Amino acid sequence: MPALFTVLFIVTFFPMILAAIGGYLRYRHVDVFDNRHPRDQQSELTGVASRVLAAQKNAWEALVFYSAVTLLAFYSSVNLRELSGAAILFLACRVLHPIFYALDLALFRTLIFTVGWLSCVYIAVKAFFVL
Repeated sequence: MPALFTVLFIVTFFPMILAAIGGYLRYRHVDVFDNRHPRDQQSELTGVASRVLAAQKNAWEALVFYSAVTLLAFYSSVNLRELSGAAILFLACRVLHPIFYALDLALFRTLIFTVGWLSCVYIAVKAFFVL
């Protein structure tokens, strides 16, 4: 199986893993887990709990973008194995992104986000301009 699809499978779990971590941190932050009004409770979060929630939202957004470029590459005539490096780079960026987010390392988070985004752009460009 091409790395492009393996990475897609792996990053599919990131938002859910971050949701579980965020739920635990939310419970620790407010001492009670309000499942009737979770959005209201989430809006009260601060610190690492708030940042993990934001990282989870970003993981969903990145998953959508990566899924789109993966589909684009699949339906083009590009050799998917040629995109393995970009896919693995994207995965590495997605592993580091929530870590930098939780640790409040904004500059590193932004840089790693940009590298991951550019790896997706690379995949899209290769798919559009197959030689």
